[in-house]
Amino acid sequence: MALQERFGVVMDTDRMVAQFMEMVRIDSESGNEARFLEWLIPKLDEAGATSALDTYGNLIARLPALNSGASPVLLSCHGDTVRPGVGITPVLKDGVIRSGGDTILGADDKAGIAEMIEALRVAPVRPPVEIAISRQEEVGLLGVKQLDFGRITARRGFLLDNDTLDTIIIGGPSYFAIDVAVQGKAAHAGMEPEKGINAIQAASKAIAALTIGRLDAETTANVGIITGGMIRNGVPDTCTFAAECRSLTHERAQAVADGMVAVIRREVEAFGAQATVEVNNLCRASRIEPDAWSVRVSQQALAAISIAAAPALMCGFTDASIYNNEGIEMAVVGIGARQEHSLDEHIHVADMERAVAMLVGILRLSA
Repeated sequence: MALQERFGVVMDTDRMVAQFMEMVRIDSESGNEARFLEWLIPKLDEAGATSALDTYGNLIARLPALNSGASPVLLSCHGDTVRPGVGITPVLKDGVIRSGGDTILGADDKAGIAEMIEALRVAPVRPPVEIAISRQEEVGLLGVKQLDFGRITARRGFLLDNDTLDTIIIGGPSYFAIDVAVQGKAAHAGMEPEKGINAIQAASKAIAALTIGRLDAETTANVGIITGGMIRNGVPDTCTFAAECRSLTHERAQAVADGMVAVIRREVEAFGAQATVEVNNLCRASRIEPDAWSVRVSQQALAAISIAAAPALMCGFTDASIYNNEGIEMAVVGIGARQEHSLDEHIHVADMERAVAMLVGILRLSA
C-alpha cells in the first residue's frame, strides 16, 4: 500500500487504522490483557523492536537508534481497557471510528499504541527507544507498579495517554480508594424490624454526612458504588460502598481521606452498626516543571503541525505518576481519543494522523 504524506509526515493511514481496528477487537479489559499483549509482541518486532513480557505480564521492548547517538527515550501506553470492553466491533464512518455495539471503543489506550507503532515504522530518525505497555492501568496503575524497572534505562520519555493534542499533562494527583463494609444485624422487616440494625441505612447516614464533589481547585471526593441487601422484606445486615478522594497535593489528599474515614466511622457507629474501612493510596501526586525537556520537545513537535499545546495538571491519574516518582521524567501527550470510558467513545482518523506526526517529530527532536 502506498504511503501518503499527512501533516508533513509520510505515513500509511490505512495500515494504521486497520491495525487499530484489529487491536480493539481483541478483548483486554483490566486483568484480561494477556492475549492482547502477546499479540502485540510480533507487531512491535515487525517495527524493529525486540519485545518480551516481564514477570507481571507488562510488555517491554527496545528499538535501536536510527541515525542518532542520543540517549534513549521511553514511550509508554497501557494495554487494558475499561468495561464494557468485550466483543468490541469498531465501525469507521465519515473519518470517525466508533464502537458498533454496546461497548466502549478502546481508543484509550489502543489508539496510542497504534499511533506509536506507525510512528516507529515511518520515522526517518530516532534515538534508542524503549517501550513499556502496562497491564491493569485502569484499576489502579497495578501493572506499572510491578514493572521491571531494571530493564528501563531511559530517564525521560512520553506517555501516550492524554485525550486532547493541545494539552501536555505535567502532573497528577494523589489518589485514595476508600472501601467500606458496614455490619448491621439481620431481622424480619415485617415481623420484628426493631431487632435489626439496617446496614444500608447506616451506610446512607455516613454517605450523607460526607462532603463530596469538588472540594477546591485541586481536590475532589466521591462515593461511586453502594451495594447491600438480598431480600425486600429483610433488614439488611451488610452493606458496602466505595469512595475515593484525590488532590494534586499529597498532604491535602491524605487529610481528606482521614477526614472521610473519621466521618464514616462516627456515623455508622452512632447508628449502632460497625464499619470496616480499608484505605489504599493508589498513587502519589507528582508533577514535572512546565519547561521540562519532555514538555518542550512535545510542544515543538506539535507546533510543527500547527498545534499550540499548553502544559496542564489533571485530577485523573496515569502511569506517569509512577514513572515520575521513579525518577523518569514523563510528559503525557495526546492521542486524539474522545469521550473515553463511555459508550460514546470515538476517535477521528485525522487526529490519529496528527498524533503520528507529533510522535515522528518527538523522535526527530529526541535524536
